[in-house]
Amino acid sequence: MIALPASARALRVFQVIWVIGFLVGTTTHTADLIVGGLNAYSAFPLGVRLFWVTLTILDPATAALIIFRRRSGIVLGIAVIIADIAVNWTVFATVGGLSSFGVISQSLFAVFIFVTARSLWIGFGQSSPRECTNLNREA
Repeated sequence: MIALPASARALRVFQVIWVIGFLVGTTTHTADLIVGGLNAYSAFPLGVRLFWVTLTILDPATAALIIFRRRSGIVLGIAVIIADIAVNWTVFATVGGLSSFGVISQSLFAVFIFVTARSLWIGFGQSSPRECTNLNREA
């Protein structure tokens, strides 16, 4: 096995963390629906309920696109996390029912996404992970 250069390893770590983060979201919303059915979010406004159910599709779609190194996954991931933290912080502040740990950890994940998106964008433009050695020079 050939060792990847440091920038390619960093890109791979970023990619894995993005995938894990969006799969955590997938698992959370899927578990909510398995346990609570379609009424899982019945204590919340209809728009919020629909959004959270939609995340059971958007989160794994984002993870899949990132796994396959598609730039569209970066765009979708940014859009999803912006919408998600906006909805969750609004619900947290106005309706309640969400844990502070959840909204804070999700916000930290959003910061990670914003900080690493450019590197992933550049890296995903390369044809293979080994060609990502120019990440530091291009960044």
